[in-house]
Amino acid sequence: MRRIHWKRWLLLLVAVVVLVGGAYGVGRFTQSESEPKITSELVGNRIESAQELVTTKYYYTNTASYENTRDFYGWKIPFTTKTFLVTYDGVINAGVDLKNMSVDVNQDKKTIDITLLEPKILSHEMDENSLKVFDEKDSLFNSIKISDYTGFEKDQKQQAEKKALDRGLLTEAKKQAQTAITSLLAKDSDIKDNYTVNVNFK
Repeated sequence: MRRIHWKRWLLLLVAVVVLVGGAYGVGRFTQSESEPKITSELVGNRIESAQELVTTKYYYTNTASYENTRDFYGWKIPFTTKTFLVTYDGVINAGVDLKNMSVDVNQDKKTIDITLLEPKILSHEMDENSLKVFDEKDSLFNSIKISDYTGFEKDQKQQAEKKALDRGLLTEAKKQAQTAITSLLAKDSDIKDNYTVNVNFK
């Protein structure tokens, strides 16, 4: 009777161990299945959904003068000079094209490498409501036309863009893109705690 009683306890102990082990294994499996896996596609989609974050805006105010005089083989013709002075505000948007972005997630090294094209000027708008014209003068033989303003505007845009580039607009756009992307991905606790994010340009 004692042997039977001892065997029953042994079988009961084995059954408990098996049940506990099985439950633990199922729990680990379920947990691993429920945890989202960080993939290149997942990271890329998150970045593309926040494209505005990688745009740098350059605001400026400019005052410029226009002068035109008709000439005859290099000689300026008297009484044919037209001039005007304008002030206006503008904004230049610089950033990167995320459509050509590449993302590489290395699960072994726990790194996320994001490669972007070099930033560029995406758009440039002059605020028409801020435009003010001063000291407008023309002559009977050389009147001011709409084409004078449009051509002048085009030239002023080119000069403003050159000035913005000389002041490091694209360098700042790089920094903003790196900061924006790393901050965006850091909102995911899994990425923040387990991965190193590198943002590079080509």
